[in-house]
Amino acid sequence: MSHHARQPVDMDHALLDPAAEFDTPDDVVGAAQLAREQKIEILQRWAYDARELAVAEEEGMSAGANPDCLDAVVAALARLSGSVAGEPGASARPRRPT
Repeated sequence: MSHHARQPVDMDHALLDPAAEFDTPDDVVGAAQLAREQKIEILQRWAYDARELAVAEEEGMSAGANPDCLDAVVAALARLSGSVAGEPGASARPRRPT
């Protein structure tokens, strides 16, 4: 479900399952009602989830991983942080959500 400027974002749900709360990582970036830090936190969770699905897929579990999704999340994080993966200060692995 994509969010429009007038729709409130359920932060608890967005952190639990970002892909259920937003259609694309770009929807997170464009969510005017979220602070930059909230967007980064949601995208870090999304990246973590996408990596876990990719690992499950590699281990022969049918997890339905979408490799393009991880690329899109990483690109969105880079836009928000103003850095590109591989540059100083850029994190190649988002921290695990608490």
